Amino acid sequence: MVGWIDDWWLRLLAGLLGSGLIAAAAYGVRSLSASGAWSAVVMGTGFVTLGEPVWFGLLIAFFVSSSLLSKWKRKHHAKETAEAKYEKTGRRDAGQVWANGGAGLILCAANAIWADQGWLFAYIGVMAAVNADTWATEIGALSRTAPRSVTSGKPVTAGTSGGVTPLGSAAALAGAVFIGAVAALLLAAPQPAEAAAGTPGGGVAAAAYIAAAAAAGLAGAFADSLLGATGQAMFRCQVCGSEIERAAHCGSAAVKVRGFAWLNNDRVNLLSSLFAGVLAWAIGQWML
Repeated sequence: MVGWIDDWWLRLLAGLLGSGLIAAAAYGVRSLSASGAWSAVVMGTGFVTLGEPVWFGLLIAFFVSSSLLSKWKRKHHAKETAEAKYEKTGRRDAGQVWANGGAGLILCAANAIWADQGWLFAYIGVMAAVNADTWATEIGALSRTAPRSVTSGKPVTAGTSGGVTPLGSAAALAGAVFIGAVAALLLAAPQPAEAAAGTPGGGVAAAAYIAAAAAAGLAGAFADSLLGATGQAMFRCQVCGSEIERAAHCGSAAVKVRGFAWLNNDRVNLLSSLFAGVLAWAIGQWML
């Protein structure tokens, strides 16, 4: 018991130090706001303390890849036009941090209490969905073809919630597969004996993790688009007439035109990632 307590404290300190350094660097390059940085410290410390490398490794893989893509061609006209309609910018705040990683931290804690490979598959699905959605948003904004509504198939302007493009869909699939590949690589490494029940690296082929991530992540990204096109609160700017995710635009209050007031972008991300997590869990149960 004493050894476990010592190990727990070491992991807590390592998580606090590592997460603090990463959050400080992200804040410095404007990838995180102040609230986002503090949230990242708490979340990262929790993952390192409670989980094995695959748990915090996937979180880092998502954060680094999505942050780089957010910075990539940031000044491109198409990206700037689309981002002007988004509720949140590329600088993530606390709401975005917890919407993208909060469910994963709960799954990590559940696995620490009751180790089971199902928790890990669900986590892979959650992270594949948020990564797929981010890659689709950042890369899809550069599409030369106009997005189409996921519900009606009609062309919509860039940045419209629920709009999809072939480029964005391909990016979503790539983002999901990326998470599955990272999970497979991390689980290929020898796992500590106490984590063996929850990280079946030797008993499940890498293809299982990649397949679960690809299917659940892509489904989660499309669920995000569907919620964005139907239930998410959308507003119309009274100055420029644009349909936007923000309650204010062009320096004045916007008018809500559809959706539920409580269903903002962060909650859409959370709900779609939970859906992907359940789907990945089911795929894991079927493939094992």
